[in-house]
Amino acid sequence: MADTDFPGWHGTTIIGVRKGGKVVIAGDGQVSLGQTVIKGTARKVRRLSPGGMDVIAGFAGSTADAFTLLERLEKKLEATPGQLARASVELAKDWRTDKYLQKLEAMLIVSDGKDLFVITGAGDVLEPEHDIAAIGSGGNFALAAGRALMDSDHDAETIARNAMAIAADICVYTNGNLTVETLEG
Repeated sequence: MADTDFPGWHGTTIIGVRKGGKVVIAGDGQVSLGQTVIKGTARKVRRLSPGGMDVIAGFAGSTADAFTLLERLEKKLEATPGQLARASVELAKDWRTDKYLQKLEAMLIVSDGKDLFVITGAGDVLEPEHDIAAIGSGGNFALAAGRALMDSDHDAETIARNAMAIAADICVYTNGNLTVETLEG
Protein backbone atom coordinates (compact mmCIF):
# COMPACT_ATOMS: atom_id res chain seq x y z
CA MET A 1 0.00 0.00 0.00
CA ALA A 2 1.47 3.33 -1.02
CA ASP A 3 1.74 6.08 1.60
CA THR A 4 -0.89 8.05 -0.26
CA ASP A 5 -3.31 5.10 0.02
CA PHE A 6 -3.01 4.78 3.81
CA PRO A 7 -6.45 5.66 5.20
CA GLY A 8 -4.95 7.23 8.31
CA TRP A 9 -5.44 6.64 11.99
CA HIS A 10 -8.34 8.51 13.54
CA GLY A 11 -9.85 8.54 16.91
CA THR A 12 -9.67 10.22 20.22
CA THR A 13 -11.47 13.12 21.66
CA ILE A 14 -9.93 14.78 24.70
CA ILE A 15 -11.57 17.55 26.70
CA GLY A 16 -10.26 19.64 29.58
CA VAL A 17 -12.66 21.60 31.79
CA ARG A 18 -11.76 23.99 34.64
CA LYS A 19 -14.62 25.01 36.92
CA GLY A 20 -15.28 25.42 40.62
CA GLY A 21 -11.67 24.90 41.71
CA LYS A 22 -11.32 21.62 39.80
CA VAL A 23 -9.82 20.61 36.49
CA VAL A 24 -11.05 17.51 34.69
CA ILE A 25 -9.48 15.93 31.64
CA ALA A 26 -11.54 13.24 29.94
CA GLY A 27 -10.80 11.18 26.88
CA ASP A 28 -12.57 8.50 24.90
CA GLY A 29 -11.10 5.13 24.01
CA GLN A 30 -11.56 4.84 20.26
CA VAL A 31 -8.82 4.26 17.73
CA SER A 32 -9.91 3.85 14.11
CA LEU A 33 -8.08 2.98 10.91
CA GLY A 34 -10.07 4.37 8.02
CA GLN A 35 -13.63 3.15 8.53
CA THR A 36 -12.68 0.40 10.99
CA VAL A 37 -12.58 0.65 14.77
CA ILE A 38 -9.29 -0.98 15.79
CA LYS A 39 -9.70 -0.53 19.53
CA GLY A 40 -12.45 0.95 21.66
CA THR A 41 -10.79 1.00 25.08
CA ALA A 42 -7.52 2.88 24.62
CA ARG A 43 -6.45 4.98 27.61
CA LYS A 44 -5.38 8.44 26.47
CA VAL A 45 -5.60 10.35 29.73
CA ARG A 46 -2.82 9.87 32.26
CA ARG A 47 -1.78 11.12 35.67
CA LEU A 48 1.86 12.12 35.94
CA SER A 49 3.65 12.76 39.24
CA PRO A 50 7.06 14.24 38.46
CA GLY A 51 8.77 15.25 41.68
CA GLY A 52 5.60 14.43 43.63
CA MET A 53 3.54 17.11 41.85
CA ASP A 54 0.36 15.80 40.24
CA VAL A 55 -0.28 16.71 36.62
CA ILE A 56 -2.93 15.22 34.35
CA ALA A 57 -2.51 14.96 30.61
CA GLY A 58 -4.62 13.83 27.70
CA PHE A 59 -3.30 13.22 24.22
CA ALA A 60 -4.59 12.92 20.70
CA GLY A 61 -2.55 11.60 17.82
CA SER A 62 0.08 8.90 17.63
CA THR A 63 0.39 7.01 20.91
CA ALA A 64 4.14 6.46 20.64
CA ASP A 65 4.64 10.13 19.79
CA ALA A 66 2.43 11.21 22.69
CA PHE A 67 4.34 9.01 25.16
CA THR A 68 7.60 10.54 23.94
CA LEU A 69 6.16 14.00 24.59
CA LEU A 70 4.79 13.02 28.00
CA GLU A 71 8.22 11.68 29.01
CA ARG A 72 9.82 14.95 27.89
CA LEU A 73 7.19 16.94 29.80
CA GLU A 74 7.91 14.92 32.95
CA LYS A 75 11.62 15.73 32.62
CA LYS A 76 10.83 19.42 32.16
CA LEU A 77 8.60 19.35 35.25
CA GLU A 78 11.31 17.65 37.29
CA ALA A 79 13.70 20.45 36.26
CA THR A 80 11.12 23.16 37.08
CA PRO A 81 8.98 21.74 39.92
CA GLY A 82 5.54 23.28 40.27
CA GLN A 83 5.94 25.39 37.11
CA LEU A 84 3.67 23.78 34.52
CA ALA A 85 3.60 26.88 32.31
CA ARG A 86 7.38 27.04 32.13
CA ALA A 87 7.73 23.30 31.54
CA SER A 88 5.08 23.45 28.81
CA VAL A 89 6.81 26.33 27.03
CA GLU A 90 10.16 24.52 27.23
CA LEU A 91 8.57 21.38 25.77
CA ALA A 92 6.93 23.38 22.97
CA LYS A 93 10.26 25.05 22.16
CA ASP A 94 12.02 21.69 21.96
CA TRP A 95 9.16 20.21 19.94
CA ARG A 96 9.34 23.08 17.46
CA THR A 97 13.12 23.18 17.05
CA ASP A 98 14.37 19.60 17.54
CA LYS A 99 14.57 17.71 14.21
CA TYR A 100 13.48 14.43 15.85
CA LEU A 101 10.61 15.94 17.82
CA GLN A 102 9.33 17.93 14.82
CA LYS A 103 8.16 14.67 13.25
CA LEU A 104 5.96 13.78 16.23
CA GLU A 105 2.24 13.87 15.50
CA ALA A 106 0.24 14.44 18.66
CA MET A 107 -1.34 17.19 20.75
CA LEU A 108 -1.57 17.44 24.53
CA ILE A 109 -3.95 18.94 27.07
CA VAL A 110 -2.22 19.27 30.44
CA SER A 111 -3.18 20.62 33.85
CA ASP A 112 -1.76 20.85 37.36
CA GLY A 113 -5.17 21.66 38.85
CA LYS A 114 -4.90 25.41 38.41
CA ASP A 115 -3.47 25.92 34.93
CA LEU A 116 -4.90 24.29 31.79
CA PHE A 117 -2.90 24.25 28.55
CA VAL A 118 -3.02 22.85 25.04
CA ILE A 119 0.46 22.08 23.71
CA THR A 120 1.03 21.62 19.97
CA GLY A 121 3.94 20.77 17.68
CA ALA A 122 3.66 24.21 16.11
CA GLY A 123 5.21 25.62 19.27
CA ASP A 124 1.92 26.68 20.82
CA VAL A 125 1.13 26.64 24.52
CA LEU A 126 -2.45 27.83 24.64
CA GLU A 127 -4.46 28.66 27.74
CA PRO A 128 -7.99 28.19 26.48
CA GLU A 129 -10.66 30.83 26.70
CA HIS A 130 -13.75 30.02 28.72
CA ASP A 131 -11.83 27.42 30.83
CA ILE A 132 -12.40 24.62 28.34
CA ALA A 133 -10.20 22.98 25.70
CA ALA A 134 -10.66 20.01 23.40
CA ILE A 135 -8.48 18.21 20.86
CA GLY A 136 -8.72 15.23 18.56
CA SER A 137 -11.14 14.02 15.94
CA GLY A 138 -14.23 14.98 17.90
CA GLY A 139 -12.60 17.91 19.68
CA ASN A 140 -14.71 20.61 18.06
CA PHE A 141 -17.93 18.77 18.93
CA ALA A 142 -16.85 18.31 22.56
CA LEU A 143 -15.67 21.92 22.77
CA ALA A 144 -18.97 23.29 21.48
CA ALA A 145 -20.99 21.08 23.81
CA GLY A 146 -18.76 21.89 26.78
CA ARG A 147 -18.96 25.63 26.18
CA ALA A 148 -22.74 25.42 26.01
CA LEU A 149 -22.76 23.61 29.37
CA MET A 150 -20.33 25.93 31.20
CA ASP A 151 -23.06 28.33 32.33
CA SER A 152 -25.07 25.50 33.90
CA ASP A 153 -24.90 24.48 37.55
CA HIS A 154 -22.98 21.32 36.61
CA ASP A 155 -19.50 20.72 37.98
CA ALA A 156 -16.42 20.26 35.79
CA GLU A 157 -16.66 16.46 35.65
CA THR A 158 -20.34 16.46 34.69
CA ILE A 159 -19.67 19.01 31.96
CA ALA A 160 -16.76 16.96 30.61
CA ARG A 161 -18.75 13.72 30.65
CA ASN A 162 -21.82 15.30 29.02
CA ALA A 163 -19.73 17.04 26.35
CA MET A 164 -17.97 13.77 25.56
CA ALA A 165 -21.33 11.97 25.30
CA ILE A 166 -22.54 14.57 22.81
CA ALA A 167 -19.31 14.30 20.80
CA ALA A 168 -19.65 10.49 20.76
CA ASP A 169 -23.18 10.83 19.39
CA ILE A 170 -21.96 13.05 16.53
CA CYS A 171 -18.39 12.01 15.67
CA VAL A 172 -17.83 8.52 14.25
CA TYR A 173 -14.25 8.63 15.59
CA THR A 174 -15.36 9.11 19.21
CA ASN A 175 -16.91 6.57 21.59
CA GLY A 176 -18.31 6.59 25.10
CA ASN A 177 -15.53 4.59 26.83
CA LEU A 178 -14.12 7.38 28.99
CA THR A 179 -11.04 7.81 31.12
CA VAL A 180 -11.49 10.75 33.48
CA GLU A 181 -8.88 12.33 35.75
CA THR A 182 -9.54 15.19 38.19
CA LEU A 183 -7.31 17.59 40.10
CA GLU A 184 -8.26 20.16 42.71
CA GLY A 185 -6.96 23.70 42.07
